Amino acid sequence: MRLHRLTVTAFGPFGGSQTVDFDELSAAGLFLLHGPTGAGKTSVLDAVCYALYGSVPGARQGGGQGTALRSDHAAPATRTEVTLELTVAGRRLEITRQPPWERPKKRGTGTTLDKAQTWLRAYDTTAGTWKDLSRSHQEIGEEITQLLGMSREQFCQVVLLPQGDFARFLRADVEARGKLLGRLFDTRRFADVEKRLAERRRATEAQVGDGDAAMLADAHRMQQAAGDAMRLPDLAPGEPGLAEAVLGAAAVARSTAREQLTVAECGLAAAESAQAAAGRTLDDVRELARLQRRFAEARERAALLEERTEAYREAQKRMERARKAEAVAPALDLRETADAEHRRAAAAEARARALLPDTFTDAGAAGLAAAARRAAEELGGLDSARRAERRLAELLDERAGLDRQERADADVLQEAEAWLDGWEETRTALQTGVDSAQQAASLAEQLAVRREPAQQRLKAARLRDQLAEDTNKAVERVRTAQAEALRAKQHWLELKEQRLSGIAAELAANLTDGEPCAVCGATEHPAPARKVAGHVGREAEEHALAAYQRADDQRADNERNLGVVREALAAATAEAGDTPTGRLAREVEELEEQYAQARRGAAGLHAAQERLRQAGHEHERRVAARQEAAVRSAARVGHRERLESERAALEEELDRARGALDSVAARAAQLERRTALLTDAADAARVAEDTAQRLKDADARLADAAFRAGFDTPRDAAAALLDDTAHRELQRRLDAWQNEESAVRAVLAEADTAAAARQQPADLASAQLAADAAARRLREAASAHDAAARRCAELDGLSARATASVRRLAPLREEYDRVARMAGLTAGTSADNERRMRLESYVLAARLEQVAAAATVRLRRMSSGRYTLVHSDDRTGRGRSGLGLHVVDAWTGRERDTATLSGGETFFASLALALGLADVVTDEAGGVRLDTLFIDEGFGSLDDQTLDEVLDVLDSLRERDRSVGIVSHVPDLRRRIHAQLEVVKGRSGSVLRQRGVG
Repeated sequence: MRLHRLTVTAFGPFGGSQTVDFDELSAAGLFLLHGPTGAGKTSVLDAVCYALYGSVPGARQGGGQGTALRSDHAAPATRTEVTLELTVAGRRLEITRQPPWERPKKRGTGTTLDKAQTWLRAYDTTAGTWKDLSRSHQEIGEEITQLLGMSREQFCQVVLLPQGDFARFLRADVEARGKLLGRLFDTRRFADVEKRLAERRRATEAQVGDGDAAMLADAHRMQQAAGDAMRLPDLAPGEPGLAEAVLGAAAVARSTAREQLTVAECGLAAAESAQAAAGRTLDDVRELARLQRRFAEARERAALLEERTEAYREAQKRMERARKAEAVAPALDLRETADAEHRRAAAAEARARALLPDTFTDAGAAGLAAAARRAAEELGGLDSARRAERRLAELLDERAGLDRQERADADVLQEAEAWLDGWEETRTALQTGVDSAQQAASLAEQLAVRREPAQQRLKAARLRDQLAEDTNKAVERVRTAQAEALRAKQHWLELKEQRLSGIAAELAANLTDGEPCAVCGATEHPAPARKVAGHVGREAEEHALAAYQRADDQRADNERNLGVVREALAAATAEAGDTPTGRLAREVEELEEQYAQARRGAAGLHAAQERLRQAGHEHERRVAARQEAAVRSAARVGHRERLESERAALEEELDRARGALDSVAARAAQLERRTALLTDAADAARVAEDTAQRLKDADARLADAAFRAGFDTPRDAAAALLDDTAHRELQRRLDAWQNEESAVRAVLAEADTAAAARQQPADLASAQLAADAAARRLREAASAHDAAARRCAELDGLSARATASVRRLAPLREEYDRVARMAGLTAGTSADNERRMRLESYVLAARLEQVAAAATVRLRRMSSGRYTLVHSDDRTGRGRSGLGLHVVDAWTGRERDTATLSGGETFFASLALALGLADVVTDEAGGVRLDTLFIDEGFGSLDDQTLDEVLDVLDSLRERDRSVGIVSHVPDLRRRIHAQLEVVKGRSGSVLRQRGVG
């Protein structure tokens, strides 16, 4: 990385614009940056850092990265800006950064905040112009970090060498030194490995502990199941030997449980035998008690039958009289039926006569029938009057219909007149709507013709923009391919030149004694050429040539693609013109809006024409309706006169037919009701006479039947007769007495029952007690057997679970042991790690060893060969080892801590350490070349001889084409270093002056 030019405006102490030409300052190799305290020497370095990373070193960031960087001396309208031109990784770049700016408002009073802006440009050597690469803060930051290969912190340590920090580094303890090296070399991944191993150790430890806890829980359940037969080991989860102790205790508990199960099985068998014997004894006693109860109950039932013998004989006599009375039952039923019919007929006759006038009270059935016939004949004479009455009603309805028609026609006439009065206005409005829709349709047709060309032009403009972007990308690819082809060609030519330089050795390899040389023709070859190290053969040259040809083909392809894209761009530009795409898009949008509006207006043309047509039809219909209503009104006058004449004749006829009643219908209803009442009364009188005769005949037959059945009167026969329910109940009582007598006689005749009655009474209670005791003993034995069996099953299941858990945890225990050993080793707590060095410290120790070796090369020159920096792995007190740094004094041969160096010795030791660290970090960053370095302060602590030696070391950096800028107040350096950049401070801000250049 080489700095070329720095321009700052309104930055830090610089109120105006200041420019630093690093190319002129670097021409001498060393240049001095000096000025009074507070002038702004460090601000120059801050500007370089801000241009590259968008922020200043950590100690000088202040309240933020924006307005805090602005100069207090700057004019309100001047914006803060830093521009840096540099070359890195073979590319010449220009970075411009503007921090946030609180500027005055252009209108009104007050201020407004402008956002930060960044530009990145690259110099195109082919075109000789600057090309914009990006304006994104993030993209530019990532690009610069990738090109430099280091973070801002590493850049500040490697390029801006702060001697005070390295002096503190020499005197720092192990922890502080480790933090600084960790930031520089980014060893967080090794710390992450330590953390990951520690987390895995805790995770596996927790899993093993959970598994042991679950196994101990199973062991406690086994102990509860086994009772006193199992004793648990006094071990905690995770302790060694826990699994073996639990499995051993479980095996003892299972053996004891099986022995208890065997004893319980024997007791259960004995209890089952005793219970069976007691059950058989109890069954025998129960059978004896049952037979004795049966005999006693039979004796009691026999005594009860003896007491009820008289009642049984009375029931038999009652049943005999009932059987005789059954012969009289049909005559009784016939008499009751005739009596009921007569009573109903008499009641019906009384009700019918009650509805008749008093004049018919004594009339018989024949007289009532004759009166009914006379009323019916009178009713038949009213048919003509009924027809007249119906016709009169029809006339009234017809006249009412004429009235309704007259009112309807009046409404039609009124509505038609009102509608026809506004016809001209309606027709004019509808015609206007049709004309507007036709105009909109014409406009839509005109706009439709313009739509497609406008859309095609917009499409071409968008294609033009896309092809312009593609053209830029294609140009970049062509440039890259041209550069790559040029590099491949140069590499091929270099290899070809090297091969031609060593072609003698290649030809000599094919020489054979006695055979002529292909070059000189000699047959003797006393001193053939030999291949030297790095000899380039034919295969390497051909490989380079093939690479060049591939690169050249790629260049040609990219150039052809560029030509195609440019032709397409020209065609698109010719079609779209130079009008911006946004403007074309707005024009198309406005055209589309006008077209859509015209289409909406034209869409109503058909509807407007249809409304006009329907309005014309409605006009014709209204005129016709008005004419028809006038014709109907004239026809109704004659019809109404004919109806009035017919109505008068009908009313005269009806007056004669109605008599005193209101209507013919009322007179007809009166005659109809009288005819019906007389007919019903005549029928009821005839039925009553017939039922009276049948009742008299039934009484005679009943008296004859009762006498023949042996009863004195029909009443006695009726009293002896039983209904079905009483007959069944009496028969049931007789049958029950006979069945009971037979059953008692059969029980008393049983031999086993009589034998049981002759024995002593059965002792059922004692037998039941003995059986209950045997059953209780059997239940106890079964419970003991079940408990023993459950204990065995539970212990077997829990033991199997514990065994499976032990097998399952075995790989986890092995993993835990392995992870714990690795975690302890990387954390420095393991006994195997003798120096108690963490993994991150181990890596940093290797880096520190490299830094010490690189620093020693310059330190020996600065100290005239006296001091050498060495890395030490020794532990300091109770701390960890790995980051010790000692200095070896060649004058005394003793090794001592760097904290014992004097002030001047500490300066050049820290300077050597900074330069060595810069070399190591540069290599760590991918070998990025650092052509510009800055060293800040510390030279005032050196004597003249040491200062000369230090400057010689710094001057030797020019051998590697480096330039070193020294930031110092030391006056002697102004005489020794001619190229100077002076910072002069004043009341209006600081300015920069370059001296001794040009």
